Amino acid sequence: MQRTIATTADIAEGLGHLARTDKRLAAAIASAGEVPLRRSEPGFASLASIVVSQQVSKASADAIQKRLEGLIVPLTPGQFLAAGEETWRLAGLSRPKQRTLAAISQAVIDGALDLNGLCDLPAQTAMDQLTAVHGVGPWTAEVYLLFAAGHADIMPAGDLALQAAAHRILGLDQRPTAKELRDLAESWAPWRGVAARLLWAWYGQEAGRAVMP
Repeated sequence: MQRTIATTADIAEGLGHLARTDKRLAAAIASAGEVPLRRSEPGFASLASIVVSQQVSKASADAIQKRLEGLIVPLTPGQFLAAGEETWRLAGLSRPKQRTLAAISQAVIDGALDLNGLCDLPAQTAMDQLTAVHGVGPWTAEVYLLFAAGHADIMPAGDLALQAAAHRILGLDQRPTAKELRDLAESWAPWRGVAARLLWAWYGQEAGRAVMP
């Protein structure tokens, strides 16, 4: 069975491993403050909130998600499709996000995507199933697997905040690309999911604002 991060004890275990294996991360742990668990219930509403958060500020994403959940009750795949484009527009969803959420809804209804079952699959298998849906890219899939499915060894390497944090924590000459960060993070297995949380927490402290999706 896929190992999951379910409690703060799991976070502590992962941080201990990272501190022992990488002194640069040990220093980051000392200055990052609390590294939160940040878990959400697996399912459509959680994945929808991640899609909503793409390329907008946290405040904007929270406002759109609140409107969406107020207009479509409950926020399920069937209810989302039944609500239609006018409701989606009123919630503040862009056209691309409307199409993505519609595609996810249809995949769930058709049985092609089991958002709860992803919790128990190997990471790459779960990634393949998510990214097979139109509009779901690696970042969206990885963030869902981290926070909703609780996978312990996922690094959303395309995240700009993670790249910026790695640049400074690891003393790199420049901000790493997604591929470079993915390669660097291999040494943090099997706790890359905790390393990602640490980098977000550290960068949030430096920036003075929440940056974790």
